[in-house]
Amino acid sequence: MSTTKKIDFIFASLADATRRDILMMLLEDDMAVTDVAAPFDMSLAAISKHLVILTRAGLISQEKRGRVKWCKLEPDAMRDAAVWMQSFGQYDALNIDALEAFLETQDLSVDTPS
Repeated sequence: MSTTKKIDFIFASLADATRRDILMMLLEDDMAVTDVAAPFDMSLAAISKHLVILTRAGLISQEKRGRVKWCKLEPDAMRDAAVWMQSFGQYDALNIDALEAFLETQDLSVDTPS
């Protein structure tokens, strides 16, 4: 599969809030499909469809252990998308501490009309 196609699958997968929430949950640890589905107000079949999309994009893998299907985050899967986004320019991360220190040195008083 071409890199462009992989990136298309990744961004299409990330376009849905439920799938992003699932990925956040899997950051913590591998989870059984039923555990993934528990916090959502939708059927197990609907969650399974989301999991298929995430699997096709390579963002997660699924493995059957006994009678239980487990989901695992594949963190390296987003590498191609991250490299593509970085090609638009690298920006320094916002340093909140430095911003706070700068703002403390500024006169931010607001003049009110008399």
